[in-house]
Amino acid sequence: MIVCAHIPRFELAVAAGEGTRIARQTLVGRALAVAPLVGGEQRVGEVSGAAEAHGVARGMVLGEALARCPELVLVPGDPVLVAQAWETALRSLEAIGAAVEPARPGLAYFESDGLRGIHGAREATLAAVSSALERPVRIGAGPTRFCALAAALAVRSRRPLVLDGAEARRWLAGRPVGLLGFREDTAALIEPLTRLGVRTLGELARLGRAALSDRFGASGALAHRLACGEDSPLRVRRLEERLEESMDVGDASSGEALKRVLSVLVDRLLARSERRGRTLRAATLSARLVAGGGWRERVVFRQALCDPERIWLALSLRLLALPAPAAELGLAAERFGPPASDQSALFDEAQARQARALRLREAVAQVRAVAGQDAALRAVCVDPGSRVPERRIVLAPIPE
Repeated sequence: MIVCAHIPRFELAVAAGEGTRIARQTLVGRALAVAPLVGGEQRVGEVSGAAEAHGVARGMVLGEALARCPELVLVPGDPVLVAQAWETALRSLEAIGAAVEPARPGLAYFESDGLRGIHGAREATLAAVSSALERPVRIGAGPTRFCALAAALAVRSRRPLVLDGAEARRWLAGRPVGLLGFREDTAALIEPLTRLGVRTLGELARLGRAALSDRFGASGALAHRLACGEDSPLRVRRLEERLEESMDVGDASSGEALKRVLSVLVDRLLARSERRGRTLRAATLSARLVAGGGWRERVVFRQALCDPERIWLALSLRLLALPAPAAELGLAAERFGPPASDQSALFDEAQARQARALRLREAVAQVRAVAGQDAALRAVCVDPGSRVPERRIVLAPIPE
């Protein structure tokens, strides 16, 4: 059984300052929206229920949002604080024994069957989720990730909604096609399906997988699978040690002075004893802005590095995207690579072959860090004599 934990308007509540007056206004009908970053695309972020009632939606152009709701209040976005709060929430779920797949801030999935030995009945597991998060959360459970999401979005109280087997598929047929917007691969289908008059997932399923695949390609086939109660297995996040360094920049809020602050942060991060000689595969550069809010960007290096000069060079280019002067600069190591000081392969041919295999696995891991798990695949001959090209060779994952 897959469990979905959904915290409504997580980014908006965190950016507004949880527990403050403006955050409480989201509960009393005030129209709020996360403002777009300075210098970025002028589209609003997460919106409150009152703003949705006026027709304002996440991703809408700022001018259109203000035209639909003139009393809309814009809250400065703070991706740094959102990332920190979401990491705390994920670690709280992992503390109860859950192997979590985070979808986006405020939305996560995990498998509940393995937690019976810890918490007992399913109801006790769901209650442990509410206690661990310590904030209003909607919980749904179903046989697949998509069914659990639909159940969590339908909840209007603290009581979880649990769906089983055929009941889940029948219930899913009556849900709106707007649920496809929560999946990146199918979000673009909502507008054309609405124009075609498709309102529910049941109507979508009756169109047939072949017709949807012919019209929309792979995303259409995926949408049909989701509407029929099918989904891919969970992809549990890998637990990696996280090292962080930050510094108040003072008057060095931009330009060359800010790059010198970044150089100090790189040296501090590489000097941490917890690194244990490992290289860095990916890092996160963040900043708290003088005018309020924050900025955050994940950087994946072309190869695992431990040279401070090359790391600084790769990161300093990203400072050009800083939307406003910074008050604080932060740097965190997201993923680690292999140690950089192993020279034993220079003297042994067997170890040299092993080293080449390790470098190949390292290259595959680096590609997956950049573009996801499906970025590195191998061709496997299945039916060389088939007349259908797609049956001759299939793509399979490369084992790490």
